[in-house]
Amino acid sequence: MLSMTVVLEAQDTIPRNIITSSHMIGVGPSNVLDTYLSQEKFSGTGVTYLADIERRKPDSQWLTVIKHQANFSYLHDRSDTENELEGAYDFFWGRYYQLFNLGSRTSFTVNVGALANAGVGVIYNTSNSNNPAQARLHLNIMPSARADYAFMLWQHRMNVCYELNLPLVGIMFSPNYGQSYYEIFSLGNYDHNIVPTTFISAPSFRQQLMLDVNLNRSLIMRVGYLGDYQQAKVNNLKQHIYSHRIMIGITRRFSIIRR
Repeated sequence: MLSMTVVLEAQDTIPRNIITSSHMIGVGPSNVLDTYLSQEKFSGTGVTYLADIERRKPDSQWLTVIKHQANFSYLHDRSDTENELEGAYDFFWGRYYQLFNLGSRTSFTVNVGALANAGVGVIYNTSNSNNPAQARLHLNIMPSARADYAFMLWQHRMNVCYELNLPLVGIMFSPNYGQSYYEIFSLGNYDHNIVPTTFISAPSFRQQLMLDVNLNRSLIMRVGYLGDYQQAKVNNLKQHIYSHRIMIGITRRFSIIRR
């Protein structure tokens, strides 16, 4: 009979799956351009929620990662006469392979891999009466790399992690230049609205730099920076969404033991 027990990280001689679960909230500036709605750039403040789940077997070189990222921004143009609202949800699933791990108590680890990313969102212009909103849908394959440096300071175990994700290929939804949503969804007039993308037509990237401070064996405080830079030029339309967030949250590490 197979049974599963969840325990706090201890007794390192017992085989287990180590789970790290982090929940963070961040605030910072956002900058948005969508020429389907307006030729103006809009800037303002945004809030991001990030849930990050990692799973690794101690004797394995592979790391599985799941991320949930939700964002909301309130924006205005340069003259402060028009406003936009931007919201999005992104799901990431990926695998990393550990290239090397140098050291023991103080260690430097490099992992490489890829993430699959699915995103949905909307940009809403409060001043537009015709076509006030732009839907956002995309799927991406993202080559990724991360580096971790673990060390001891003031009798606390700490870890600095830098992660970089670069969309390579994907698909996205976009109306064509001058095409209304009424034409797409009511009249059924398809006009190259599902667009293949590459790092040339959609040169985006995402990065995060996080510091973990172990408060005890299972509870970790995490602070850091999240930068998400999404841009595309398809169907004679330009779009970019740049966000910078200062993040803070709590991370828990536990183990699942199989008997």
